[in-house]
Amino acid sequence: MLVPLCGKSLDLAWLADRGHQVVGVELSDIAVNAVFEESRRARTVREAGRLRFHESPGLTVVEGDFFDVTAGDVGTFDRVWDRAAMIALPPELRSRYVGHLQELVRPGGRVLLQTLEYDPSVMGGPPFSVPEDEVRMRYQGAQVERLDREDVLAAEPRWVERGHRFMVQSTWLVRLP
Repeated sequence: MLVPLCGKSLDLAWLADRGHQVVGVELSDIAVNAVFEESRRARTVREAGRLRFHESPGLTVVEGDFFDVTAGDVGTFDRVWDRAAMIALPPELRSRYVGHLQELVRPGGRVLLQTLEYDPSVMGGPPFSVPEDEVRMRYQGAQVERLDREDVLAAEPRWVERGHRFMVQSTWLVRLP
């Protein structure tokens, strides 16, 4: 399972502990180190060009630019957990992101995608607002199904303080062709 722009997400170790082979990709060495420190996982580190691979059983975190990672580096995947990648990227990078992601996913692969939607005139991001029409446009040709839609503003007081009137978190299942 690929987790692009994974940050220091606890999801990585949780998924690996449940038998998934997880590959996260993260630019920040601080976040990469936190993944292993917070999960108390031992690791080995190896360098390959502009990438650094932090490896433990069931979990590899590639430290480097997501756009530098190739199928030759990490293989291809049937599943992707995009917890925060698309919403971390400004609109001008999202087409490139989705195109590159699809190079790492086998035909028929699935992407579990989580997005936020809010009034972008209140704040520009990150995280960035990614509305439904954009999700469908970016994954044109794929089967896109919204699994969940929840107003999460009440759980985020700092967003209310900034002047937001709504914040919707959606979870999508994208079945690639």
